[in-house]
Amino acid sequence: MPPSPEPRRVSILGATGSIGTSTLDLIAGGDGHYRVEAVTAGTNVKELAAIARATGAAYAAIADESLLGELRQELADTTTRVGAGPGAVEEAARMDADWVMAAIVGAAGLAPTLAAVRQGGVVALANKEALVCAGGLMIEEARQSGCVLLPADSEHNAIFQVFDADRIDAIEKIWLTASGGPFRDATRARMMAATPEEAVRHPNWSMGRKISIDSATMMNKSLEIIEASHLFPVSEERIGVIVHPESIVHGLVSYHDGSVLAGLAAPDMRTPIAHTLAWPDRIPASSRRLDLAATGQLTFELPDENRFPALGLARAAIHAGGSAPVTLNAANEVAVAAFLDRRIGFLDIVAIVEATLARVETAATGDIGAVIMADDEARRRAEEMVLERSERTP
Repeated sequence: MPPSPEPRRVSILGATGSIGTSTLDLIAGGDGHYRVEAVTAGTNVKELAAIARATGAAYAAIADESLLGELRQELADTTTRVGAGPGAVEEAARMDADWVMAAIVGAAGLAPTLAAVRQGGVVALANKEALVCAGGLMIEEARQSGCVLLPADSEHNAIFQVFDADRIDAIEKIWLTASGGPFRDATRARMMAATPEEAVRHPNWSMGRKISIDSATMMNKSLEIIEASHLFPVSEERIGVIVHPESIVHGLVSYHDGSVLAGLAAPDMRTPIAHTLAWPDRIPASSRRLDLAATGQLTFELPDENRFPALGLARAAIHAGGSAPVTLNAANEVAVAAFLDRRIGFLDIVAIVEATLARVETAATGDIGAVIMADDEARRRAEEMVLERSERTP
């Protein structure tokens, strides 16, 4: 448990999502070692209110301003303060907390995560977009505030645990593992006919719909390559991806003496979250335990970038720099939403991202305003291409 006799003050941005609920499970088992300062959600008022009640949170914020009255009514007989709208979510991020879980999905989590980073303390990053869209800005703000950024993604967290930061020159390569998703062995023809129900059916992980689609296209690994380029001081060509269907090995680091260190765990997000929650210590966690004998074997293969072209887009965006990663992320969010709404096909997702990258001019993104402008422009262009493709679909 954390060494301080005082409860560790925590805030959870995105408390009703899968990462948020896993975090809450760990806190509930913490035997009073944690005090919840703030919790936020996008639109799920009843669940947010239930969480605020269960944890005794000091503040609860709902992103949808129209839901303020309902949230206020749900918590009227408690001492929890309530707020609504993007400003209220950022206020939650600025609460005086020792540890913040940044788990708001998509670009909507960018400003709240930045607000949390500026407060200092420890920020556990489960929102890929924070570093994908504004990695340079986040890292610099963390340096200035003294914030410790800890990766909560299973892949980056595994690498973090076996990465020898004192001997960077000894590191040859870091490896992000990928399950391959539900279409790992599927042909392009099969993927062309894929439905949203099939695409969200991940073989190993229980995740939200958007990230499940990203896993199916391997766009999640594209985003993780960009994220890793900010988290770890290695060049893009020293960041590799390897397909590992069992999802037991989450990340590896190769050293120049021939050693390869790997982070292994059962596929359970409570494991990396627990690592960040207690860092630099460790806590007992209710996560699944790894049984290698029961697993039997571990298999690995290189990804087929002809069937999964999203991987190449990440490297192109890194080399283009500026707003290119913002464009990639924004276009993907638009395309995934359109696929889930059945307006475009599965293979159209990455095609729209690639076309948006080609159409949108790369610009500098030195501040959050520039990032938001680039995000808006990319979304507009991507929506245009969604409309073009949906009109061609019979």
